[in-house]
Amino acid sequence: MTASSEFDLECEAVSKSFGPVRAVDEVSVKIPSGSFFSILGPSGCGKTTLMRMIAGFEDPSSGDIRIKGRSVVDVPPNKRNVKMVFQHLALFPMMNVYENIAYGLRCNGVGKAEIGRRVTDVLERIALPDVGERQIHQLSGGQKQRIAIARCMVLDPDVLLLDEPLGALDLKLREAMKIELKLLQHQFNTTFVYITHDQSEALVMSDRVAVMNNGRFEQIGTPQELYHRPASAFVAGFVGDANRWSGRVVEVSNPHARIETSAGLSALCALGNGQKLRPGDRVEVFVRPEFIRAERLNGAPTPDGNGLTGTVDSLLFNGANSRVLVRSKNAELIEADVTLTGGADDLKPGEAVRLSWSPEQAKCFAAEAATA
Repeated sequence: MTASSEFDLECEAVSKSFGPVRAVDEVSVKIPSGSFFSILGPSGCGKTTLMRMIAGFEDPSSGDIRIKGRSVVDVPPNKRNVKMVFQHLALFPMMNVYENIAYGLRCNGVGKAEIGRRVTDVLERIALPDVGERQIHQLSGGQKQRIAIARCMVLDPDVLLLDEPLGALDLKLREAMKIELKLLQHQFNTTFVYITHDQSEALVMSDRVAVMNNGRFEQIGTPQELYHRPASAFVAGFVGDANRWSGRVVEVSNPHARIETSAGLSALCALGNGQKLRPGDRVEVFVRPEFIRAERLNGAPTPDGNGLTGTVDSLLFNGANSRVLVRSKNAELIEADVTLTGGADDLKPGEAVRLSWSPEQAKCFAAEAATA
């Protein structure tokens, strides 16, 4: 088969069963060369099984996996030009940094001079040119992450797989490493395939993201597409924060549908994704906190179909991303983003407020497509 220059990795109808359990179910994707692609999903959704099949540690039950246009289904892991970074990095503690990076080259029979040149080059590219003689225990957490990536990149892989590599880091270092990984991917211009259950990691670093659920890809798109135009109730609830209500359609007047929720809310929602809803259909409604406006009641009526009244329950200060929790007359908590300055104009617990939002910001999905 002729090698492909457009896609470094292709999965075609890949499935994996363990007895009666179908861990990966007909997954297909094409990942362009030089891109940062993330597979995002909850624990047990099949993402690690899929990565193990790409790496060659598991054989697919059916389907095909291609690297640079060549099928690798029958190719052992050591013969695929795919490298993997694990959560716990697996650096050799008895070797210094130089020896860790050089290890794979020595195993491949590369000469001493060429090893020296390539190790020096990769250390410079990860901005750690002077740490070659250091022992692993002398490195910071972020430096260890970069060395683990350098050990793979010195072998010039077609695809680098990263299996939740930031999971063992503390919050501050994890935030810094998101930026580091994105910069490193640009520096090496190598295809990164990143596995995570953390939506913030996927959204911040990725060119494209596949959201996985129950062994299938629910949606593949840019972070902006997944956030603003989710294709299913699962994606709407899993990517980003959202207020969620269950209800029934009472009226359809394209491009809107009016929903009566179980909490007594009458919500006007924009129809999208080619949805065809009818009166009586059960649905799930999602509205993100940043799209909800919260203001004190001043006698003005609540906007028809896209608002409600309630009482401020509590305020969660987080700088520009502060949030107000409002308890409706049905004792339901609704979240809305607000600006808290510490001044007299800030909302206070116990105050009556009106919440309102645009129908275009309310996402509506048939209940059959929803996942709890």
